[in-house]
Amino acid sequence: MPKTAITTADAPAPVASYSQAVRKGNVLQVAGQGPVDPATGAFAGTTVAEQTRQTLRNVQAILRAAGADFDDVLMMRVYLTDVADFAAMNEVYSTFVGDGVTAPFPARTTVYVGLPAGMLVEIDALAVLGD
Repeated sequence: MPKTAITTADAPAPVASYSQAVRKGNVLQVAGQGPVDPATGAFAGTTVAEQTRQTLRNVQAILRAAGADFDDVLMMRVYLTDVADFAAMNEVYSTFVGDGVTAPFPARTTVYVGLPAGMLVEIDALAVLGD
């Protein structure tokens, strides 16, 4: 079964040797996305709320390019640079994954890591497409 790269201009282009997402069969892995606005190439804001919103827009754009949406996501991983940012990230996250998404919601892991300067959040997703 071949792997297929999923790409869209509605999310930032990869900056290294990876794909925005890869599909194999009905499994779709979206690469970690950050808060880069694909229209400007700059980080979208300086707060974790602003950056989470853009990061999830990027994830959603890639999901849609593959014919999917958050309802198809089984697992999301959130990487934050500061424990104090959890509540603000979670509030924005809930507007994407809570509103309009059918329960059960995706499983999620949140970890605290070092990210490039100015980047407060990164998120990846694993989805299964079709029945």
